[in-house]
Amino acid sequence: MKHLSTAIGAITPSATMAITDRAKEMAREGIDVISLSIGEPDFATPDHITEAAIAALRRGETHYAPSRGIPELLDAIAEKLGRENNIPASSADIIATAGAKDAIRLLCQAVLNPDDEVIILDPSWVSYEPCIQMAGGRAVHYPLDPETFQPGEDLADLITPATKMIIINSPSNPTGSILSRSSLGMIADLCSDHDILALSDEIYEKLVYDGAEHISLASIGDMAERTVTVNGFSKAYAMTGWRLGYAAGPAPVINYMNRIQQHSVSHPTTFVMYGGVAALTGDQGCVEDMRAEFAVRRRYVIDRLSGAGYPCAPPDGAFYAFAHVGGDDLAVASEWLEERHVATTPGSAFGAPGWVRISYATSMERLEDAMERICGA
Repeated sequence: MKHLSTAIGAITPSATMAITDRAKEMAREGIDVISLSIGEPDFATPDHITEAAIAALRRGETHYAPSRGIPELLDAIAEKLGRENNIPASSADIIATAGAKDAIRLLCQAVLNPDDEVIILDPSWVSYEPCIQMAGGRAVHYPLDPETFQPGEDLADLITPATKMIIINSPSNPTGSILSRSSLGMIADLCSDHDILALSDEIYEKLVYDGAEHISLASIGDMAERTVTVNGFSKAYAMTGWRLGYAAGPAPVINYMNRIQQHSVSHPTTFVMYGGVAALTGDQGCVEDMRAEFAVRRRYVIDRLSGAGYPCAPPDGAFYAFAHVGGDDLAVASEWLEERHVATTPGSAFGAPGWVRISYATSMERLEDAMERICGA
């Protein structure tokens, strides 16, 4: 059809959503499908967060808000970044967004010009490249070491005069791996030496295990001046449907992101932002309770997969097991779905053929059933 955009036509549909849709279709047909394909906590949003949003509704917080977010939320985010991440930030350096994904889209549109290059570390989340493409940029893929999932010195070889930004995601979706302090230091040096902006996606920062350490890139050296830290509430607080995220970084970049937001969604939903304030300022015991349960599931799934001959990437964070299945991962994922009725995501969707991503953000009962179907008794 001649009226459609060629730029959008070049964007690959989301593999995770496609598999989820197929799994739901099978479920409607009466098939008992166990979905391990989407990254969504199975917990309810903690009560104090829900109650804060309800209270905001009842007192009439249903009207337009400042485009960058309500002051209470921006202040809470700034305080959190300083206390937990060692990132110096004021409310002027922050924008609240309609989910972390939208923060990434806004950033790409705010900083990229046609044919600017953005380095992505593979395996990588499926939406980074589409966000770059929609902004007119070009993704340049760097494959991480398949044993350690850390970058090497040859990362510098990808930098050209067109390189505008590098995207990191630690803990990682899909691998669960965490970038080491030395890897982050190397990336910081490259950004400083070549005047490159960094996008640090830290949405899984609170989900780390076995003494692993999460380090924010913006806390290293002068990287606060050239890093946009993206985070949100979906994973740590089980708030996926609330669509609330944020970005913190250099004020000129944040101001450009806000300019786009003013002409698109205007601002995140007003009463939802009050739930975000409660999440950041309230008791954090709920986060630890969920993390502890994820840790139990993680150990079970990793052990079962490894015992069945599917070794996994270093599972230091997030809630994914990234299993090496070898050969045609698309065929494996299809067979697991159609024949064994377990929905997973093929690694090819993340730039990693031969791997499959398995989310353990579901109940232990369902995970045990799924592992029986995949690995056998």
